[in-house]
Amino acid sequence: MTASVLQQEPTSQYLAAVDRADEMARLQAQVQKRKSMLLFGQESVGKTRLLESFIKTQPLALYVSRTQTPRELVLGLIERLQSLNRHDLRLPANPKSLSTSSLKGIIQRALDQAPFLLVLDHLSGPSRVVTSMIKEMNYYGRTPIVFAARTPHMEDIGALQPMCADRSERVELKNFPSAIALEFAHREAERTGLWASNLEQALHSLVEWSEGNPGGILHMIRMAHLPKYRMGDQIKAHVLYLDYRMGRR
Repeated sequence: MTASVLQQEPTSQYLAAVDRADEMARLQAQVQKRKSMLLFGQESVGKTRLLESFIKTQPLALYVSRTQTPRELVLGLIERLQSLNRHDLRLPANPKSLSTSSLKGIIQRALDQAPFLLVLDHLSGPSRVVTSMIKEMNYYGRTPIVFAARTPHMEDIGALQPMCADRSERVELKNFPSAIALEFAHREAERTGLWASNLEQALHSLVEWSEGNPGGILHMIRMAHLPKYRMGDQIKAHVLYLDYRMGRR
């Protein structure tokens, strides 16, 4: 197995075996009521993966993977609107040639024409300008917004806190319980063809060291394919884990 295995993604069928059904149901119920929702959880817990599954159930979802600047936000939304191929929306052929202000006006007109949903990923301490733009697009609840961040605190969602002030408007993604995490690890090992004489012991260790974090489990299993973490037919789990920890600093 080569280093390219580090770039592979699990199949949708594989992910369905250890999905986030409860969290998905809460997101769907909230947007059905045209209410905004905050999705939060530590790094690699699966926020983006859940959002990617969620927007497949929402044909009018406008997903933006990064919302660090106003320009990123409006260009991301325009790109998503263009992908819908709706003839009733008048969209620019070359949006990058237009100003951020002009693009914002085009987006707001589009939001008036259909019950769109905004899905904003990787929110991290948005600037006042970005926050103001998001609030304008929400327009007192007219367009619901699902946004994802590491925490529900000021340093991550900033002045957007009032939009999801109630606990019912927040979904926290947590690490998998040990039993589910171990099943998750076994399935990923099987999917990628990982084998070792100490595989069972190694998987238990990786699950324990990751504390059930799905992203951590995935990454360490991919690392386990590389020759530097093998000795004969065994996985050098402790060395692998130390390198994984060093890479996260």
